[in-house]
Amino acid sequence: MKRTSRGSKSPKTKDLAAEDKRKINLSRFPSDLTKVDIISSFKDTINIGPFFVHIIDTLGVAKTVGRGRTNLTFIEPFIVQADTTPPRATFDPALSPHRAPAMSMHYEPKAYGFTGVSSFRVIFAIECFGQCSFQLSGFAGGGTLANAGTKVLNGQVTVSLSFNNVPANAQVHCALTQTGGAKWDFFTVEIRQPPLLIAKP
Repeated sequence: MKRTSRGSKSPKTKDLAAEDKRKINLSRFPSDLTKVDIISSFKDTINIGPFFVHIIDTLGVAKTVGRGRTNLTFIEPFIVQADTTPPRATFDPALSPHRAPAMSMHYEPKAYGFTGVSSFRVIFAIECFGQCSFQLSGFAGGGTLANAGTKVLNGQVTVSLSFNNVPANAQVHCALTQTGGAKWDFFTVEIRQPPLLIAKP
């Protein structure tokens, strides 16, 4: 066996995760829902306030755990990069023949100070490198869901699930599961309060 002398250079190896130098601005990702769709997804309510954004929490590769049992589960990613801007996890169904790639989140409302029923949206920010199909699903723990079902997406987009009248002590969860198509990147999932609403009389 040939010995390597001290001080000799190690052979150059290929970078397994080459840097992505694209500028990605998550705030510019188009939504799967219009403002009217978002308001109407919260059934039996009337919008009485401005369309503001109040973020309860944001999770992603750099922050996978929130308060209480709030956390992310990554199912079949093939690359997870925390030093990119923004951090991301990449999924490819061609490399996951035994289980569908997915992102799942658990959320515990009472851990964020909610004491009664609350309504909120969960918003996944992703980028599809070609047409992708997904199943958006969830469990509202005694509340109801809106905008669940099959989603066909392409490019940079956000896809959201509305939770209505969820008890504070509920353990809710949701998932974005790929059912076909190209590879895709996951960036963040946000939990947002809806516009100011009141119950219909």
